[in-house]
Amino acid sequence: MITAKARAVDGPDKTFRAAEINRRDLDSFDVLIEIKYAGICHSDIHTAHGEWGPVNYPLVPGHEIAGIVTDVGPRVTKYKVGDRVGVGCMVDSCGKCENCRKGEEQYCLKGKVDTYAGVDKYGEPTQGGYSTHIVVTEDFVVSIPEKISLDVAAPLLCAGITTYSPLSHWGAGQGKRVAVVGMGGLGHMAVQIAHAMGAEVTVLSQTLGKKEDGLQFGADYYYATSEQETFTKLSGYFDLIINTVSAKIDIDAYFSLLTLDGTLVNVGAPAEPLSLNVMSLIGHRRSFAGSMIGGIRETQEMLNFCAKHNIVPKIEVISADQIDEAYKRVLVSDVKYRFVIDISTM
Repeated sequence: MITAKARAVDGPDKTFRAAEINRRDLDSFDVLIEIKYAGICHSDIHTAHGEWGPVNYPLVPGHEIAGIVTDVGPRVTKYKVGDRVGVGCMVDSCGKCENCRKGEEQYCLKGKVDTYAGVDKYGEPTQGGYSTHIVVTEDFVVSIPEKISLDVAAPLLCAGITTYSPLSHWGAGQGKRVAVVGMGGLGHMAVQIAHAMGAEVTVLSQTLGKKEDGLQFGADYYYATSEQETFTKLSGYFDLIINTVSAKIDIDAYFSLLTLDGTLVNVGAPAEPLSLNVMSLIGHRRSFAGSMIGGIRETQEMLNFCAKHNIVPKIEVISADQIDEAYKRVLVSDVKYRFVIDISTM
């Protein structure tokens, strides 16, 4: 067993504590990664607080992982010691079902293995990236391009792929009008990626407080959703809306912004159910969809795309002792735009 230092939480109302966790010995196709940086995702907070269902505590969150390969199993061919690599939201899948064979492991019909709060093929609970080391099968490790430093690479493993995947799938590009709801960790990535794809990009945020940032990230327009005239002015305008908000919103109001055959895609995952009026969809043959991260092949494609277009998240690096404070700040939107833990501070 490999002992790793970590930060763990023991319950939905508990604070993080220093911990030691065991990582499995390397199997034939396993890669040992020394984690350098781990991003803090809103999903970490939902899970740590038990908002998405029962959690097997103690829990070590973290699925935005960037680090260096320090050892490999005897049959590993994709990576070698010293490689710069990343791990995202999943660490395994069945590999045999129709979806896995298509490279859509995130939709594995037998259930993907989550990087944390999951159960691996050995029957052990998975623990995430708020730790010094992790062992992952090589097929679920991605290569980080040299142009992207490890600290800003970490959030790409969730925030980057979560927005890249629907933008790519629904054809954001030249001639498309794309709206991004929310200017947080996911939203500021969606703006940059959609802009690089060639779409006309509009940010829809509660206020104009982050307008200057949004325009610098590549948005063409920026509107406050707290102003009712926004919905009147933009009625029937967008081909695609990416909703990054992890909170309950008036979804029907946003449907009204879609053009004929337009699609609203939810990537934010609020704890509360959303309700909608089906007539909001029927009227203009609109669609309401969801999207979850991306497969490993697409995640590597996203990293290469970001390197080519110089797309990186805006981050605030914190120490391991600042995780609780960072969680509080995320909940009140007091971060521009992603917290990243310096794992050397473990």
